[in-house]
Amino acid sequence: MKLVILDGYAENPGDLSWDGLSKLVDEYTVYDITAPEDIIKRSLDADILVTNKTPITRQTIEKLPKLKFIAVLATGFNVVDCKAARERGIPVSNIPAYSTDSVAQLVFGFMLEFTNRVALHSESVKNGDWERSEHFCYLKSPISLLSGKTIGIVGFGRIGFAVAEIANAFKMRVLAFSPHTNVYGGFGTVEFCSLERLITESDFISLHCPLTESTSGVVNKAFLEKMKKTAYLINTSRGGVVNEQDLAEALENGTIAGAGLDVLSVEPPKGGNVLIGAKNCLITPHIAWASLEARTRLLNIFLENVESFVKGTPINVVN
Repeated sequence: MKLVILDGYAENPGDLSWDGLSKLVDEYTVYDITAPEDIIKRSLDADILVTNKTPITRQTIEKLPKLKFIAVLATGFNVVDCKAARERGIPVSNIPAYSTDSVAQLVFGFMLEFTNRVALHSESVKNGDWERSEHFCYLKSPISLLSGKTIGIVGFGRIGFAVAEIANAFKMRVLAFSPHTNVYGGFGTVEFCSLERLITESDFISLHCPLTESTSGVVNKAFLEKMKKTAYLINTSRGGVVNEQDLAEALENGTIAGAGLDVLSVEPPKGGNVLIGAKNCLITPHIAWASLEARTRLLNIFLENVESFVKGTPINVVN
């Protein structure tokens, strides 16, 4: 049995090992990245095809007669035409709940940077400002506490719940909005409320909702104008949830205090993005999921998915 990984670099840039596959399949090939025109050629002899973000379309599936299993190296599986795979009797597996703590940690990485301005003060020291100062300490920007502030969590699945737990440890007031029944009932320090109330009362708004027709561009001019001028927007969900032009204008106009973004509408932002260089906007390259520990967990679940398929009992099947 032959396995082909089309885009393995994001999961394993060199600090992990694919060697566990050698116990499960006869042969495996790992490509760091695969261009669209090379997908068929590289996948033609594969029994198992593995992708992270490389699209596996109906047309691709139809041209791969040996294909028996598709494994996605992520939780989201919209890059695969699952219906076409199902029609061929090809199971598609994903990796559930591997990066919850990793994503939640970056949320607070953004928040702490906004409240403590660590990078700003560190750069000041490196530039010699402390050496020249007459005082034992100085401030380049005000520092504030998370304690007593209100965080609004939009979308309350596993990651939203993890963010709420950390916020509770910081003695924050926690508001949450979810259109679905709260499956984490009993977390008494979270107050569920309307989206309108969450927007107007929160000092930080953290987005943890999926990208759907109803959430696409939900953070728009009207949303941003309801936020406090001192509030910050954090997005570690999907870039398309935010109207980027409206956010860029809100940041430039001082409608809100700042934004921390790990996701953009197009990744990587070829040709630029209106938010790159925007005032008080921190942007990281979609790394919330990518801690070493989270990627190690992902790899182990992936190996379990492959092993279960080989044994004839596939798990984490999404189609």
